[in-house]
Amino acid sequence: MITILAGGTGSVKLVRGLVSQEHDVNVISNVGDNYWLYGMYVCPDIDTIVYGLADLLDYERGWGIKKDTFNFLRQMEVFGEETWFRIGDRDAATHLIRTNMLKNGKNLSDITKWMCEKFAVGAKVIPVTDNSVETRIITDKGELHLQEYWVKYRGKDKVEGIQYIGADKARPNPEAINAIHDADMVILAPGNPLTSIGPMLQIKGVRKELSKMKKRVVAVSPLIGNKAFSGPAAQYMEAAGIEVNAYGLAKMYSDVCSNIVIDSKDKLLTKKIQNLDMHVYETKIAMKNKMAEDALGSFLLKQVRV
Repeated sequence: MITILAGGTGSVKLVRGLVSQEHDVNVISNVGDNYWLYGMYVCPDIDTIVYGLADLLDYERGWGIKKDTFNFLRQMEVFGEETWFRIGDRDAATHLIRTNMLKNGKNLSDITKWMCEKFAVGAKVIPVTDNSVETRIITDKGELHLQEYWVKYRGKDKVEGIQYIGADKARPNPEAINAIHDADMVILAPGNPLTSIGPMLQIKGVRKELSKMKKRVVAVSPLIGNKAFSGPAAQYMEAAGIEVNAYGLAKMYSDVCSNIVIDSKDKLLTKKIQNLDMHVYETKIAMKNKMAEDALGSFLLKQVRV
């Protein structure tokens, strides 16, 4: 059994690559970028995983449903509402029904399980917690929710820090802890280490369980050199005082992880990472198409020894 901690567009590619190997896969999903919009509860990382596994994801944008329409947003614009968060009509239905279920007493775990059944997703998708965790970006112009910083303002302001509101009090999902404990391999996906994976590691019970299992935990780097595949990972790492390369990532994960997969182009960092008492595996980590996703999934399952 494979368990992967996932969040963001880089994560869904690897999740698909692992599922294609016909393994039993559990996906523990980030909730730190969940956002209330027009009275609806939006869960971007959960939905990206579910849509990706249901073959509904808009891969050009990296989120939302492919070939969706945007009539709802056009009408909101008529009403004078802000429309910077570009949710489509079918996507809005997901958020609306989730919100109604929450108001009727269902928790996020039960709702996500129900949605996986509706979308015929075989892998188990598990929110890391049913409690509220909010990733907030501290900038030189003030503090913003992650979605506001990155989507509304397009990451223009200088990042001075990151906060995970509620993470210190959040109770980890028991299913997530069991999925980590029972796994033959636990993978930290190549999502943004501070806003996709980071919020989950800030939940004490999750970090504690991973540290007990660290010999079976494998991180996959989202960086080649000092550049991330997408998004502001390098910007966030720099603001947090973390060296922006695979070594900085390995150091950040070293208390919960004993293995790391880096790109072959970063092999000069291998010895330095090994000095952290971590096993290093080198391969091509860019996932530009489905063949590359499957190749990386296969590499993890066949070449990495835990």
